[in-house]
Amino acid sequence: MSNARHLGYRDELLADGQVHRRYEDGRSEWRRRGTDRQIHWHDSLGRTGIDEPLGRDLVKRRYADGTAEYGRDIGYGRTVWGGGLVTLNRSSFGGRLGVVVGALGVAGVAAITAAQLPPDALSEDEEEELRAQARQQSADSSSSSGGGGDGGGGEAAVGHDDPAAVDPAADDDFGDWNDSDDGWDGDDFG
Repeated sequence: MSNARHLGYRDELLADGQVHRRYEDGRSEWRRRGTDRQIHWHDSLGRTGIDEPLGRDLVKRRYADGTAEYGRDIGYGRTVWGGGLVTLNRSSFGGRLGVVVGALGVAGVAAITAAQLPPDALSEDEEEELRAQARQQSADSSSSSGGGGDGGGGEAAVGHDDPAAVDPAADDDFGDWNDSDDGWDGDDFG
């Protein structure tokens, strides 16, 4: 996957509990935690959708228009998406570690293997099995660490030029980004 494109972003926690994600290409995304470990988002292009963890390292991004794509968290704030896109969370690390992660972001493109690519599609049964694994991992993490956990998950995808007018995040049942009782860390999928 030597022709992969890298797109960095930084997250900022807002006073109202949302996370404002700023991509290096100028786009912005506002993210809120929802129920069932889902992240509801809308972006500066008018698109909306939901990100959902599937298993240990997959995330499903569903757009309001019904389309979906998958990403795979490959560590150090990097997520590989279909079509050759790698998103890189530049807000997670500072100091020397940030320099190392930044270098991984660029040099790590050549190291991405076919095994790290996300699936193009999953059946409902496959997705449900992965959801069950994610719930079990969360429960195991909560019981072994007293409620905390280091999460994982992937970054938000980019792409799909289809603007959507529906806001699935209209429900007010959102948690606090800083609570870690569900086993996910503060940046939830990135």
